[in-house]
Amino acid sequence: MAAQKRVLLFCGDYVEDYEVMVPFQALQAYGIAVDAVCPGKKAGEICRTAVHQGTGHQDYMEDYEVMVPFQSLQSLGCMVDAVCPNKGAGEKCPTAIHDFEGDQTYSEKPGHDFTLTASFEGLDASSYDALVIPGGRAPEYLALNDKVIALVKEFMANGKPVASICHGQQILSAAGVLKGKKCTAYPAVKLNVVLAGATWLEPEPIDRCFTDGNLVTGAAWPGHPEFISQLMALLGIKVTF
Repeated sequence: MAAQKRVLLFCGDYVEDYEVMVPFQALQAYGIAVDAVCPGKKAGEICRTAVHQGTGHQDYMEDYEVMVPFQSLQSLGCMVDAVCPNKGAGEKCPTAIHDFEGDQTYSEKPGHDFTLTASFEGLDASSYDALVIPGGRAPEYLALNDKVIALVKEFMANGKPVASICHGQQILSAAGVLKGKKCTAYPAVKLNVVLAGATWLEPEPIDRCFTDGNLVTGAAWPGHPEFISQLMALLGIKVTF
């Protein structure tokens, strides 16, 4: 068996946020060991990052939970479309960065603006092999959209891979597709999952993800390596060295 590949990632305070987290988690998802280092700092210490863009917003989907899967799947050669109801290709969705800083719940800071690649209206679900649902604050609104619910039901009914993380399970709950499934989510979404008829799987530790049939669920963005790796398995994608 070939030795595990290792990658060194150089960091420094206020390094661009995506440019650290996307390669860090994507490479781990592909089975590569990644060490992130910073001059003058030790393992376990923190590097501050910065969101480099002109404007900031305080709403919608979680920043990492859209960009990390989006670019990770693209790097594997997948064609990935990102859509949003009532918006078209080239339009932007504001994101929020949710972090865990010792408070009773996560903190929220302005994220990047994420550029959509396709229009939601007229979407043909049959042309896609899988569905990814990011978390954040968007799901509580998307769960009220009949077209979003119909889309989720179609993917699940056809047995196509569906990967949902964090608060994304609010959409799955609203769609009524969790009955009889084993599922995890951000702990605050546990009630939604249980009331939808699913068996709750404790996300301990927070980066643990689970696969049940065609469904992959995770609790929060620290779980992206497992989340993406498990989705890759359902898609039949393997990285070999």
